[in-house]
Amino acid sequence: MKIIGSVKEDLSKEKRVSITPETVKRLKDLNFSIFLEKTYGEHLGIADEEYKNRGANLYSSAKEILEKSEIILKVNCPSNDEISFIKDKSILIGQFDLFSNEKILNKLINKNIKIFSLNLLPRITRAQPMDVLSSQANLAGYRAVIESVGEFGKAIPMMMTAAGTITPAKILVIGAGVAGLQAIATAKRLGGIVSATDVRTVAKEQVESLGGKFLSVEGAENLETVGGYAKEAGEDFKRKQAELLINSVKKNDIIICTALIPGKKAPRIISEDMVKSMKPGSIIYDLAVGQGGNSAYSESGKINIVNGVKIMGSNNILNNLALTASNLYAKNLLNFVNNLYSKEKKDIHINLEDEIINKTLIKKEL
Repeated sequence: MKIIGSVKEDLSKEKRVSITPETVKRLKDLNFSIFLEKTYGEHLGIADEEYKNRGANLYSSAKEILEKSEIILKVNCPSNDEISFIKDKSILIGQFDLFSNEKILNKLINKNIKIFSLNLLPRITRAQPMDVLSSQANLAGYRAVIESVGEFGKAIPMMMTAAGTITPAKILVIGAGVAGLQAIATAKRLGGIVSATDVRTVAKEQVESLGGKFLSVEGAENLETVGGYAKEAGEDFKRKQAELLINSVKKNDIIICTALIPGKKAPRIISEDMVKSMKPGSIIYDLAVGQGGNSAYSESGKINIVNGVKIMGSNNILNNLALTASNLYAKNLLNFVNNLYSKEKKDIHINLEDEIINKTLIKKEL
């Protein structure tokens, strides 16, 4: 019986967990033993007893769990100390960004550890139940709007009162992927006037279906990969996009930045001059800050104020929705493990002819 193990993340940075009591039971149904660190989910209000009642084994030592587990489920990359405990030829599954985790991932590869990063999932129908980017970005887009509205200090919807009419807030979303579309939907529900832009022309229909106005770059080609992700724009597109945004940015009260390119630094879209053109009291929330940021002046974990404009970027916005995010993330991992599991062999089978397995396995040093 193979062991699936998971240890606590560094709670100062990450509050999500990879295994919930619900997924313990379903993993045990696949004939796995589940090893967890004591107080694994206590910070989320999940008592050890809930895990024990579903059949998990709890240990005080993270080292012991990592040394014994054939499969390790994580949210973020292991620390250097954790890497030293993980045994060779084991399997590590999580949400690992190749851009920011290159050195650690190379250390793991050199230990013959098979690393699966769900950030690399192909955008195919069969992969949707495992799509961590979608499940987590959906929540991030929602939360970014909520936090921006909390900092804005004004009402969002139009209100007509005996004392006068309150005009609705104008909200611009940059990047209309999963996070961006949820940000649009949330902003519309709150009564804002919403516009959005994206390098993928297919996004126009999606934005408009949610009630947003799509800002398109004149003569732009569709900058979308075969896998459905955005790809890096050329210099001509960047110039035209900047011209479009110079006029749009200063008219908006709140800007939500969500533009990312998998495995690369986030594109810089909002310049210093654009920030300074906005009205004092305006908000920029940069969800791409962890990969360098879409906006000038954005710093992870800080609120910078420039000419009265607040530029925000959280180290991990999902820490503010950690229980909900964990429930979705754990199900994504469960579905991925289920796809690795061979019913015929009654064991894990790494079938590289399976597109999902092939695309998510990091096969060589970065």
